[in-house]
Amino acid sequence: MTAVTSRAPLEGGLVPRTVSSAQTSRWAALAVLCAGQLMVILDGTIVNVALPAIQQDLGFSSSSLAWVVNIYLVPFGGLLLLSGRLGDLIGRKRVFITGLSIFTTASLLCGVSQDAAMLLASRFVQGTGGAVTSAVTLGMVVTLFPQPKERAKAIGVYSFVQSAGGSLGLLAGGVLTQTISWHWIFFVNVPIGIVAALLAGRILASEYGTGLGEEVDVVGALLVTSTLMLGVYTIVETTSYGWASAHTLGFGVAALALLLTFVTRQAKASHPLLPLRVFRSRNVSGAMGIQALMVAGMFSFQFLCVLYLQKVLGFDEVHTGLGNFPVSVAIGALSLGFSPRLISRFGPRAALLPGLFLITTGLAVLSRVPADGSYLVDVLPALLPLGIGFGLAMPSLATLAMSAATPQDSGIASGMFNTMQQIGSAFGLAALSTLAASHTNALLGDGTNTTSALTGGFQLAFRIGSCIVAAALLLAATLLRSPTTTQRPAAEKKPISENATR
Repeated sequence: MTAVTSRAPLEGGLVPRTVSSAQTSRWAALAVLCAGQLMVILDGTIVNVALPAIQQDLGFSSSSLAWVVNIYLVPFGGLLLLSGRLGDLIGRKRVFITGLSIFTTASLLCGVSQDAAMLLASRFVQGTGGAVTSAVTLGMVVTLFPQPKERAKAIGVYSFVQSAGGSLGLLAGGVLTQTISWHWIFFVNVPIGIVAALLAGRILASEYGTGLGEEVDVVGALLVTSTLMLGVYTIVETTSYGWASAHTLGFGVAALALLLTFVTRQAKASHPLLPLRVFRSRNVSGAMGIQALMVAGMFSFQFLCVLYLQKVLGFDEVHTGLGNFPVSVAIGALSLGFSPRLISRFGPRAALLPGLFLITTGLAVLSRVPADGSYLVDVLPALLPLGIGFGLAMPSLATLAMSAATPQDSGIASGMFNTMQQIGSAFGLAALSTLAASHTNALLGDGTNTTSALTGGFQLAFRIGSCIVAAALLLAATLLRSPTTTQRPAAEKKPISENATR
């Protein structure tokens, strides 16, 4: 196979290194990127249904078991921005493959863990690899597909992987845990990760970034990583310490102080890690905030709906995964077909508003689930609007968030989009699960039976989640503007490789 070498710099400082016949298909490249992203997303939820088995096998206490999930979230949320910027500087393909390698190795170590300490350490490394992989994926997608119609389709596929992966993880985790053992929820990543890394090395176009040199804001990198890790840690630990505790307030103030220091430095630095010009577009900055609010309500739904199905309706792990599967089907039907066409014809705002309305409605329906409820009567009617709404909203937000990203900033924009998703999910899960638990305890104290008390806590959480997404809908309706179909985002000016024009 003959490779053609090219060193002519592209706009934005990215330089293709080689162009070969194996790299002619952008859709094959998208498949590789989505395979890596799916593996990371699946791991965010696949662990949830296996927690009881992990606790029994490795001797976790009830209070420490949550750290099997949280210790993955802390580095994942903390390293997304830094990883995205590194992709811009040293090349996104290089960062993507590095992340896959770290994630795959850590997955193997998780699977062979024989004690709690080894599992937690491996999960931390796994979260690091997940952040490095995810941070650059969306940036590579938008630069591979410069034309609006193709980009809408590609982002639809990416959004399906992002949103449906969580539901698929619940099903896969239940099946693997029940039929084999919890170890296999991690082992399954190993062959997928190896194949994805090998294909990425062969299919994705190599590139030089803008270069390190004097552009590395080391202090800024330390500040933003410390800020995000400390912020995520503070949020997830509210379930143990409470929102008004000295622990939460102290670490929260420290995280805010670091954030202000970081923003001040970025405003003054000649080569900032996070160029503040990214937020000049009201569509971009609005999409980031709306993303955090939407995910805060939607991610908590996944967690709390699982608990309702298991603890109130008595579902086992496999049936719990199957119970959430209609959400994935609805998301796929919208993300892969209808949403891209709607976005291409009418713009992302036109798809986002009804999507957020449907999510708000679905959570409102869930807030009325009874203690003696039925899946078909009380749960399924809520899952369908949730899936349809998310299938409309997620591609729209991704399109808006990347609409003003230039080639040299697409990595940091992608990292920022994913960071807002992690912040929203961590905050929403911590806040709504804490409120649900507190309300349940209050009802138990009043003499309510356990099933009714649990249901009352879930109802409150779903009601508040609906209000959070309603706030996102209001923000989208008042802040966002519909770009004209003739506008071309800055990132469309030049594809990441010569293949993208073929």
